[in-house]
Amino acid sequence: MLEFLRGRDVLVAGWGVSGRSLIEPLRDIGARPVVTDGGAAALAEAAELGLDIATCTELETADWSRFALVITSPGWRPDSPVLAAAVTEGTPVWGDVEFAWWVDQARIYGPVRKWLVVTGTNGKTTTTSMVHSILRAAGIASVACGNIGLPILDALRRNPGPQVLAVELSSFQLHWAPSVRPEAGVVLNVAEDHLDWHGGLDAYAAAKSRALYGRVGVVGLDDPVAASLARRSKARRTLGFRIGVPADGELGVVDGKLLDRAFTKAAILAEVGDISPKGPAGVADALAAAALTRAIDVAPQFVREGLIEHKVGPHRAAFVREVAGVEFIDDSKATNPHAARSSILGHSQVVWIAGGQLKGASVEDLVEEIADRLVAAVLIGADAPVLAAALARHAPEVPVVEVRAGDHAGMGEAGTDETADAVMARAVRAAAGLARPGDAVLLAPAAASLDMFADYTHRGRSFAAAVAALEDGDIGRQL
Repeated sequence: MLEFLRGRDVLVAGWGVSGRSLIEPLRDIGARPVVTDGGAAALAEAAELGLDIATCTELETADWSRFALVITSPGWRPDSPVLAAAVTEGTPVWGDVEFAWWVDQARIYGPVRKWLVVTGTNGKTTTTSMVHSILRAAGIASVACGNIGLPILDALRRNPGPQVLAVELSSFQLHWAPSVRPEAGVVLNVAEDHLDWHGGLDAYAAAKSRALYGRVGVVGLDDPVAASLARRSKARRTLGFRIGVPADGELGVVDGKLLDRAFTKAAILAEVGDISPKGPAGVADALAAAALTRAIDVAPQFVREGLIEHKVGPHRAAFVREVAGVEFIDDSKATNPHAARSSILGHSQVVWIAGGQLKGASVEDLVEEIADRLVAAVLIGADAPVLAAALARHAPEVPVVEVRAGDHAGMGEAGTDETADAVMARAVRAAAGLARPGDAVLLAPAAASLDMFADYTHRGRSFAAAVAALEDGDIGRQL
């Protein structure tokens, strides 16, 4: 399949993590990589490494016959000028995941691996980590890769190589990877996200559904859009999981136990209390991870061991600290309303820290559903007023505090230069002051972070630092 690249130029579109991972595999199969990127610094770095480069402007009028293939970084939109020019000239465009699939199928780096693919709007990283933990418990050589951080090509090149890949894939990556046929793949959930890139929810869901093209396809039955993808599934067998009593052919929960009725008559896999993170979202992710690993005959005892050993990653409903009977939870990764909903429903009494860039997403349904769990809300960021208006409509009895940069005693016009960390510190103190013992102060922003922070990890670190500075006397002082 890859022989057509030998001795030919291959354009690497995007000099990021995935772009860098392409260079050695291309050389190993005898192709000549040429790098393009929209940033001059990125191209300069590639050139310093001895790579051929081409600017995006040059490529718009280039002789495309020199290129056997374009391999694009996942974030490049199909309508970007370089990719559009390639398609017009008849040059095939693959994503880095598509290329990795064919490198694996061609046995460039050893025997073909089993791919267990995880996608969804929320919960991908947690589920992928759970899959990897279960595989380790079963003694199966494996690695977590893809959108979780490690490029798939780097995983394939490891020596000794893994037998199974736990692969997190975004909708972008799946869009550019039509050939991938995983041993098992799951669509956890589908909510409004990246609609500007895909052009609408249908196209976004269709990209996610490519995880269901292999031997076993799995869908989250509690999510209406994900559940509907069972009808589109190309998998040889499609099944689902739910946080409730499973029917035959499903995984679910009975009397506080995760139960498999899909791969056996009835097998207990774990206790709900074994799962981290706690709450419905964590249980759903555990069921999905169990389904993928049971699809390759991992025994129930190893599913349980792996789920017990799994620890939640940073900024994903991670417990930070307890202060005077109040828990502080960092779920900065909850960057959209769907993710925030799952996080909040894991607690009965919540002081909610929220806000940032909603990217046009509606919060009306979210606020209406969670209103009875809210003790108070502390809002930050660009779209704090949108959240405040929704709270006023659907939770008028809930105290709401908006914390804006520079909007506190002692700050004048220069206060608008207040750092994001300082704003977060004031938000945390305000939330602590509104909390009582037994409450959870939960950072689940329902929004992106880039209006104030470098990324969601910066936002989470800022929250944790502010919580570390609290004293017992800060709890309930505003009540």
